[in-house]
Amino acid sequence: MSRMDEVLRDIDGNFDTTVRKLLELISIPSISSEPEGRDGIERAASWLKDELSSIGLPAEIVPTSGHPLVLARSSGARNGARPKLLFYGHYDVQPVGDPGQWTHAPFEPRVREEEGLQRFYGRGASDSKSQLWTFIEALRAWKQVHGAFPADIIVLLEGEEECGSPSLPEFIEKHRDRLDCDVAFICDAEMWSPAQPAITTQLKGLVHERVKVSAPNPDLHSGHYGAVAANPIRILSTILAGLHDEEGRVTIDGFYDGVEEIPNVVREQWRELAKEPDLYGGVDLTGGITEAGYSALEAMWGRPTVDINGITGGNQGPGERSVLPGSATARLSFRLVAGQSPEKIRQQFQRHVRFRLPPGCSVEFEGSGGSSAVVLSQHSPFLAAAARGLREEWGMPAILRGTGGAIPLVQQFSDVLGAECVVIGFILPSDAIHAPDERYDTERLLKGARSWVRIFGEIQNHAAAG
Repeated sequence: MSRMDEVLRDIDGNFDTTVRKLLELISIPSISSEPEGRDGIERAASWLKDELSSIGLPAEIVPTSGHPLVLARSSGARNGARPKLLFYGHYDVQPVGDPGQWTHAPFEPRVREEEGLQRFYGRGASDSKSQLWTFIEALRAWKQVHGAFPADIIVLLEGEEECGSPSLPEFIEKHRDRLDCDVAFICDAEMWSPAQPAITTQLKGLVHERVKVSAPNPDLHSGHYGAVAANPIRILSTILAGLHDEEGRVTIDGFYDGVEEIPNVVREQWRELAKEPDLYGGVDLTGGITEAGYSALEAMWGRPTVDINGITGGNQGPGERSVLPGSATARLSFRLVAGQSPEKIRQQFQRHVRFRLPPGCSVEFEGSGGSSAVVLSQHSPFLAAAARGLREEWGMPAILRGTGGAIPLVQQFSDVLGAECVVIGFILPSDAIHAPDERYDTERLLKGARSWVRIFGEIQNHAAAG
């Protein structure tokens, strides 16, 4: 039996413990965007620190201006003959939302037999506690069999990803020497299908903006003033409704400045991928806005978009209240492609709104920062090693895919650390990420950990050959 087979056998033999520990982690309500989640954040960070330390990765909890990070590094001086690998994950989770929409308690995960799978439910089950647990378990098993890790290892686990990672850029800049690495593996992405792995090579940028339109008056009686006084909900709704033209293009002046056409070779690749059945995880796209001249997949991965994420104002209560509201608020998100500046997009949107504001009304904006789009090299030796390892485990080639999502730290790792980045994950669209009854299954957990073991082996083989 080869040493690789020994590690894989260790993964298989220890799997009941692997599942039990992951369910413990999921049961901790580490909600980063709510004040009451702080206790859960601290408990999850402490739990992960202890687990990493127990497998030979001395770990510490690093305070930030927000929620803490967990940082672990293999001990000893760096061995120049071995690459240095950084693994990123996040242990914070989204809020539960309406508990009444959950049929399974969000923080009481249990393995259940469903549809031929061993499935478990819980907030963070898929996004992203199962993801970080795959590489931690793989590192444990490798160390158990070999007596050492496959390379010099850094593990960075964040507690603020679900609320925008406000403390991460400063942390990366301040600790760049401690985070120095040859490659950063970000395990927070989707598979192509339940049977086929994927590596994400193209990510969109992201800008969040909050806009509040106020009338010159406070709330008024709509029977007295409804026909004649300014109604901020109507005004804001009209502006929002005009963000797209009849062909699905964004109407903000300058929005497409710097945006290049999707290369023909990429469009051909994506058109082949678009032939796959159940490409959108059962989501009905009827009624959506797709820019004319582009397929839904091309619009999702390769074209900039804007979406209205929420709108409030006036009567939000259960009873009747004939009010003409004094203000209305909306939240929007802009998904950017290469060539677009987050700050420029923010300024263009604000100018767009101000130009359409009626006399006497005022507007306030809230938002800062943002992330640019990232296109990763498909010629990295670490990506090639990952692709080989994934193929060995899943028996199918890894799809090199784009995504409409954003992972801002990819740009930060590239710019500040000068590291290559490889984005891998085992999430599926059907996992109900950010939704009620978020879920995952034990088969993907097992094969995810086994995938990392095979990737470690491929990286060692490449280093030995080089």
